[in-house]
Amino acid sequence: MRALLRALLLLGLLLGLLLTPLPLRGAATSPPALAAPGLCVGPVCGDEITRSAKHHWQLRLRLSDQQGHRERLVVDCRNGQISPQDGAVDRGYAAAVARRACRLA
Repeated sequence: MRALLRALLLLGLLLGLLLTPLPLRGAATSPPALAAPGLCVGPVCGDEITRSAKHHWQLRLRLSDQQGHRERLVVDCRNGQISPQDGAVDRGYAAAVARRACRLA
């Protein structure tokens, strides 16, 4: 049974290699795919997450949403407060991204 499974796996790999088209010489290659930003919760994503040099419990991050709003945020990981309290990005999702960043940091 194991030998049959290995043979089928090997056959699948060989077929995959044979059927994959190779780029033509001198042909333009497609640009690499862009990865999603660092940390997303719903429509809000946070990236450029750094720890404050002065206060180890603070994180600084950049938030952006699907509507094109962007802002920088400071999070106090001790109590979950975000600063500024008001901003262009939805604060519910911003707080969720901040809590997740604090858990991961």
